[in-house]
Amino acid sequence: MSPTNGGTSKRRLSLGFDRFSGLYIWALFIVVFSIWQPHLFPTGATVHSVASEQAISGILALALVIPLAAGTFDLSVGASINLATVIVTWLQSSHHWGMWPAIVVTLVVSAVIGGLNAVIVVVLHVDSFIATLGTASIIAAIQTIVANNNQPLPPTSTAWSNLTQRDVAGFQIVFVYLLVIAIVLWWVLAHTPVGRYLYAVGGNPEAARLSGVRVGSWVATSLVASSLLAGVGGIFFASLLGPSLTYGQGLLLPAFAAAFLGSTQLLPGRFNVWGTLIALYVLATGVKGLQFVTGVQWLNDMFNGVALVAAVSFAVWRQRAAVSVRRTAHSAGAAPHEPSPGTEDPAAVGLTEEGE
Repeated sequence: MSPTNGGTSKRRLSLGFDRFSGLYIWALFIVVFSIWQPHLFPTGATVHSVASEQAISGILALALVIPLAAGTFDLSVGASINLATVIVTWLQSSHHWGMWPAIVVTLVVSAVIGGLNAVIVVVLHVDSFIATLGTASIIAAIQTIVANNNQPLPPTSTAWSNLTQRDVAGFQIVFVYLLVIAIVLWWVLAHTPVGRYLYAVGGNPEAARLSGVRVGSWVATSLVASSLLAGVGGIFFASLLGPSLTYGQGLLLPAFAAAFLGSTQLLPGRFNVWGTLIALYVLATGVKGLQFVTGVQWLNDMFNGVALVAAVSFAVWRQRAAVSVRRTAHSAGAAPHEPSPGTEDPAAVGLTEEGE
């Protein structure tokens, strides 16, 4: 058998574990817990509850995918989603605003937060990790001022509760919103120039800049979009579960865990929409099954923490392995190794904003 045929056979026998390991683990969880807890786990009620319970976390995780694709961190999304919940509730219950005006103002505030992050990161050249960590603290202080450190009463209108609590095919409509957001974001990242620019900036900002891409503008856009989507998640949370002063930071770890673990799925090495949702629901399924078995409630944090460390460790290992292979190929005089997804040289794919 020739080396080429051997390599082809090996790829065929891999069954896509490098890209679809999350799906295999998900299937394993379903089978194991269905056998272990046959009266609790494999039921429609469990499917519907897991889908709806993770919808807000999913929206926040997708909000993180946008700046991460551009090589930027946004640690303020946890505070942003919490502030959005407080503002949209406060305007309706304390100032008697209608639902839609309150939603519009909340989204404007969320966009302003993203703009503030963009100014600090792009104009003042502060590292995004530090900048958004600082703005998260500022947002938390603003939330305390707005709420006067008191949790606002939830609005009582039927339209407000129906925004997220209606059922569609047995699922709460908030899960449908998550799917719609995912489809739109996937299309933008995978099939429009916007996605190509964001991935180019995240993969190699200097090469993107030399190719004519306005790196700063796309980083700023990613931060505004992230904050805006976090605001959407906050509005849905307020309608679904009522106001809360503290939940936002608790969603930050699951969202990052899903985004980083998702970057090992489907398109390894690239933050992507469907990989993120697969990772989110794999973790949620494992947690739900173990909670049925053990009854303990700390498993969510444990699962998400382990997943985040494992995903980042795998990404670093993969990056170092790719660099090592390229160096070996270069020293041997072989053709350059094909770049990993999300790290393409913009010039090589004709990336330019001229005439856009």
